[in-house]
Amino acid sequence: MALTIISLMKQVPLPSEMRMGEDGLMDRTKAKSIINVDCSFALEAGLQLKKQSPDARLIVCSMGPPSFEMSLKKALAMGYDEAYLLSDRRLGGSDTYATGLAIATMIKHLGFSKESSEPFVIVAGRQTSDGDTAHVPSQVAENLGIPQATFIEKADLEDGKIVAKRIIEGGYQMMKLPLPCALSITPTGIAPRRPSLSGVIRAAHSDIKVFNIDDISLSTQKIGLSGSPTIVAKVQNIVSQRAPVIMSEGSDESELVDDLVKNIKSGKSELSKKEKKEKKARVRPDFEVVDFRDGARGILTWAEVADGKITRPSLELLTPARELVKKLDKDTKVVTLLIGGKGIKKEAQTLIEHGSDKVVVVEDERLKEYLVLPYSEIFKRYIDKSRPEIALFAATTAGRELAPRVGVKTNSGVTADCTSLEIGEHIDRKNKKIYAPILESKRPTYGESKLATILGFVCPQISTARAGTFEVPKPNKEAKGEIEEFFVELEEKEFVTEILQTVRGEGGLQNLFEADIIVSGGRPTGEIDNLGLIKELVAALKEQGINAEWAVSRPVVDGGYAQYARQVGQTGKTVRPKVYISAAISGAIQHIAGMKESQTIVSINSNAKASIFKNADFGIVGRYEDILPKLIEKVKDGFTFGVKAQN
Repeated sequence: MALTIISLMKQVPLPSEMRMGEDGLMDRTKAKSIINVDCSFALEAGLQLKKQSPDARLIVCSMGPPSFEMSLKKALAMGYDEAYLLSDRRLGGSDTYATGLAIATMIKHLGFSKESSEPFVIVAGRQTSDGDTAHVPSQVAENLGIPQATFIEKADLEDGKIVAKRIIEGGYQMMKLPLPCALSITPTGIAPRRPSLSGVIRAAHSDIKVFNIDDISLSTQKIGLSGSPTIVAKVQNIVSQRAPVIMSEGSDESELVDDLVKNIKSGKSELSKKEKKEKKARVRPDFEVVDFRDGARGILTWAEVADGKITRPSLELLTPARELVKKLDKDTKVVTLLIGGKGIKKEAQTLIEHGSDKVVVVEDERLKEYLVLPYSEIFKRYIDKSRPEIALFAATTAGRELAPRVGVKTNSGVTADCTSLEIGEHIDRKNKKIYAPILESKRPTYGESKLATILGFVCPQISTARAGTFEVPKPNKEAKGEIEEFFVELEEKEFVTEILQTVRGEGGLQNLFEADIIVSGGRPTGEIDNLGLIKELVAALKEQGINAEWAVSRPVVDGGYAQYARQVGQTGKTVRPKVYISAAISGAIQHIAGMKESQTIVSINSNAKASIFKNADFGIVGRYEDILPKLIEKVKDGFTFGVKAQN
């Protein structure tokens, strides 16, 4: 039978045109919209698969208001055969859980499920620019009961199966998946094509089939604002907390670098002391206090393993977990689920030393490498048994696909990429109730310009924490904890996805997290000398005994000059070194998101008006190729940006 390729597409508002409404939430009604960037790469991925299966049928599906028809027409113009839109006011306010359910139900209505005799593959963008969650592809796959692979850069058809290259921290994996399956595509694959004139003419005369929820037999129970397990409680502007930049002065490169050295030795600017506005005491109304947890207790975390060792982001999770425990019932415990091959149990003590009260170990040689299907099934079974009130995952490539799949299995909402986790309360004035204690998950959104507070009302309340945001707890070698083995009989159907190869290169995720100084380059550093001066500055720092690493902004990765493992920013790594040196980086807000927590930021850019200087402590206006050689000379003479050499 001929293959069907189903592309999921979303139209998104331009972040620059979003406005905050009087209710504290985002108003997108007057913002211009475009096809989500990642979705456009998924559309192209579908067209590339059709090249390998010329008889394939191409379908594009979307969920949203009637205005989405414009983007669906563009997909038809690119070469898609059919377009379907799920549009219903009753879907308004749906979170990702409800969205995944609705889209999966539409796909089933079109005749596609895991029992289908006709082979199909779903391609979707990795994430959307307005939400940045990366949840929906996983949730659609779980609702359909089919295998998935996320963060896919390239996919090919081979002998009736999909062979895909998946981007992971520090490298990539080659995977083989059976049909049907779902793939989420990164924006680092083949660039989307422009519609041809004949395609535009054909699309203009093509019809788009529009469904409402009644057409696809979807009830209102789990959709819309009232049916979603999570809500956006509030959105606030993100304001920089960094003092004004100190710019170097001089008539040539040598004087500019000399002045930079002097400025760094003198110290950073301090934020001016503004009058503290007295916060009005929040009057708590005399409403009924509701404990919605229904007996669920405890915090569950996941210990992700790479090369037989627990990853740093998994240890970081234990910092917010321990803080949350202090605000919950006094007997609340932090339990960590450790899954891996034979012998992984030896890593349990490391988790106890960093803050876990109990480590639950699942050992199975088939689980040596992370696989979303068996791992999500293990989580479901342990959650059903232990009933935790909160579950935390690191927002790594694996965590961002595992958490939403677990969320669907447990009917829980998931909040992505959090930078703050707190225990609070929700005052429901309409129903005169106070829900407490509740997890307040805070995450940057809308191009990192806003901070949204998300609340979940189904346990476990699931959140993923942005890697690099929290410190790793200091280990306590005297710590005692419980280690429990958890036995799970897994069926062969959980292992239908095969990992063909895993490649983790040097200088990946771990090095960037641990470096004291990071030197990061923008697009020109790749184009001018293939990052030569960036690497030379890092080498000079290392010669002085400094733990230094190099990184890049996204355009450098897109240009093919560096691996994704080196990318800092919203879609890359979040780092917090003692010193972050940016060269030829303009300062897009997406990049700032990944380095703004650095203790000291030094920026070099030829444009005096570059945004990067608004987020730096020290700056030099000059060309990368002129400034860095002088800076390298200073380092070779012993200047190390105030960082002491390692013993």
